[in-house]
Amino acid sequence: MEKSEIIELIRFSLKEDLSGYGDITSRYLIDAESFSSGHIVCKEKDGAVLSGIDVAGYVFEEISPDVRMEKLKKDGQFAGNSDVICMISGPTLAILSGERTSLNFIQHMSGIATFTRKFTEIADRYNVKISDTRKTGPGLRKIEKYAVTCGGGFNHRFGLFDGILIKDNHIASAGGITEAFGKIKNKTPHNLKIEVEVKTFSELNEAIACGADIIMLDNMDHVQIRQAVEIIRQKAHMPCLVEVSGGVNLESIEEICAAGVDIVSAGCITHSAPAADFSLEFE
Repeated sequence: MEKSEIIELIRFSLKEDLSGYGDITSRYLIDAESFSSGHIVCKEKDGAVLSGIDVAGYVFEEISPDVRMEKLKKDGQFAGNSDVICMISGPTLAILSGERTSLNFIQHMSGIATFTRKFTEIADRYNVKISDTRKTGPGLRKIEKYAVTCGGGFNHRFGLFDGILIKDNHIASAGGITEAFGKIKNKTPHNLKIEVEVKTFSELNEAIACGADIIMLDNMDHVQIRQAVEIIRQKAHMPCLVEVSGGVNLESIEEICAAGVDIVSAGCITHSAPAADFSLEFE
């Protein structure tokens, strides 16, 4: 992840913590010339999939060009309990000023990567892709979706601007799937796929008849999913990807994957991932 992609987020996060005044506790306590060395260590009991170490480095760069970080692990690698992921050295005030913000990024992003990995380890056995959704923290979508890829997941559309997904409210406003699909198909470039969300078998058959490139089965149980997959494979006139969304969790993921789907999109991997425990320790 390039610094230019997230520099505004980094600056906002630092302003939120320092607010133009800086770390007043450290400033009153520590000499400006003080120099320190330390490291960031994984404290997570069962370890964590690392994500955000580059972002943490950008945080310190933004505070002071004199802070040096030596990375011992890369994003996407596993960090066991007590594993040191990087060494840090530089002005003490600069390190302390960026400590919390850098750790916040690492803990949040590594939490998402670790949670995602739990899903992908199951899905990979069935050759199913785990995808994220747009259910991300406001302003955090870029780093959260990046963290998903660190955990072995795939990115769904980034926003409303880069993919067509006809959902329930679109269908309601257009008067039905056929009507919505027809209007969009006439305006869509030939190389852009159209995905349709369905909740019932009636909607499923309508989406198949329209020629949807991807059909999203929304909030169906595993029995319904298996039936829907069979219908799609039998009736679709062209290759049609099957995506499942809604009600996806670690308890349900294996049954969903075993039903023969292609993609499982799980909002929980971004909005409900617990933070991973990391700490910055001075030597």
